[in-house]
Amino acid sequence: MKSIQQEIRVGFRYAVHFTTDVFAQSNPLLRDVIAQNDDHYPAKVLFVVDRGVDIHHDGLAKAIESYCLHNKDVVQLAGPTLIIPGGEEAKNNPRHIADILLAVHEAGLCRHSYLVAIGGGAVLDVAGYAAATAHRGVRMIRIPTTVLAQDDSGVGVKNSINAFGKKNYLGTFATPFAVINDFNFLRTLSDRDWRSGMAEAVKVALIKDSSFFDFIEDRAAALTSREFPSMEQMIKRCATLHLAHIASSGDPFELGASRPLDFGHWAAHKLEQLTDFQLRHGEAVAIGIALDSTYCYLSGFLAEKEWRRVTDLLLALGFAVYTPELSGDIFPGLDEFREHLGGGLTIMLLRSIGDGFEVHEIDKEIMIRSIEVLKTIDEQERAHVPVGRKRIS
Repeated sequence: MKSIQQEIRVGFRYAVHFTTDVFAQSNPLLRDVIAQNDDHYPAKVLFVVDRGVDIHHDGLAKAIESYCLHNKDVVQLAGPTLIIPGGEEAKNNPRHIADILLAVHEAGLCRHSYLVAIGGGAVLDVAGYAAATAHRGVRMIRIPTTVLAQDDSGVGVKNSINAFGKKNYLGTFATPFAVINDFNFLRTLSDRDWRSGMAEAVKVALIKDSSFFDFIEDRAAALTSREFPSMEQMIKRCATLHLAHIASSGDPFELGASRPLDFGHWAAHKLEQLTDFQLRHGEAVAIGIALDSTYCYLSGFLAEKEWRRVTDLLLALGFAVYTPELSGDIFPGLDEFREHLGGGLTIMLLRSIGDGFEVHEIDKEIMIRSIEVLKTIDEQERAHVPVGRKRIS
């Protein structure tokens, strides 16, 4: 019996842009992004906006309409701007994905049309999933509006919603057509959301780039005090490292069992569920980073001095390193993490700052000790919070 072996090679290219005031009529970036293809114009464009962004940026829908009218030779607004909730509510309720798909259908979008999502990572995830599945792929332009989305989730190739009580259970790998990071959207973030995205920068620094970790350490006070030049530098460097990994890892769509960019995430995903998503993703990631770094130290992989640098930086940025749910039923998160990746369990750990390595089993006794260490640190922090340091509870 003969078999036909077929190999298909497909290249993907997309740009991550950095700008301010993306919908100012004097700013041609979005128009130029859409005009880069040799299509028949004007192209149909539909906008999905995070409700929190809409509330804090009064007049955004009108600015979008004015921008499209100003560039009507290239951009045709295909329907009213769709507003959906942000945060995990967007990913937990299937009604929101249905609303986006209905809007895409009613607007008559095709594969040469554009769905533009403006919001935090959850809204980008939901809109991206809709774009990837409608017509098997409508062009998706992301405009992330949070630190976490601009430096991490919004520049990657994943889209998802939650289902069956599991985070990101339904989803696709689909590259965006483009990403536009508009730093002005960050100005209205709460301190909590401003801080939350810094956890992903710490994560990628720990596993990829010790000099980036040094930068975050040096600028910790500036970052927490909302100094924009430092935040812009952090976002650009974090996004660059994220994109470089996707391009050079040899597994951009995670067909294997390895997922190095998810350092600290096995516990983070479970903590989000156990707290009924009261913890922001970045807050849960910070605790997950602290947990796995402590495990590395107690296991003899990571020197004490470097472990203390990790926990000290997280605390200096205002993160908690412990939550009571961590002492609860956290270990099923390991199996859920394994199931989500497929294959055997693969967990990223640290040999040193900037040097990650993978293991395929976890010593639960050492992990329990690690949780107790973090609980002690948290108790000490609560008793002696330095003046001027804001902590996330």
